[in-house]
Amino acid sequence: MNGPRTGTNAASPGTSAAESPSRIGRSSGHSSRTVILALDVVLIILFAALGRDTHEHGLDPAGILVTASPFLAACLAGWVLLARWNSPASLWPAGVALWLITVVAGLGVRALFGGGVALSFAVVTLCVLGAFLLIPRAAAHLWARRKR
Repeated sequence: MNGPRTGTNAASPGTSAAESPSRIGRSSGHSSRTVILALDVVLIILFAALGRDTHEHGLDPAGILVTASPFLAACLAGWVLLARWNSPASLWPAGVALWLITVVAGLGVRALFGGGVALSFAVVTLCVLGAFLLIPRAAAHLWARRKR
């Protein structure tokens, strides 16, 4: 499903399809999506490590992966869901949707398995994962615009 798309993903009047913000992340092909996906995984693991370190839970790799796993699962599910609609590597709208799916579903999975989901944790999760998942996409978008 990497071919041209029409409808809501088409370029707005006055811009070519190559300049459309929704095309950033798709135009570079499979390798750029793989890099963004890998970066998402690394940054979610970093989020978990920072949280564990801040709350003095230790930085053992197994503990970090347990803490990160609900958010990793939610992020990967989001990638699968959004791949049919738009490139999850793009900033808007798929990147924002992926961020929200990762946070909401990750907190939900965490709650289902007995993890804490205090309001303060949910707010920190929303903000930190927002920065971690959206800033690289925004930078890639700006880089692609600059290259044109």
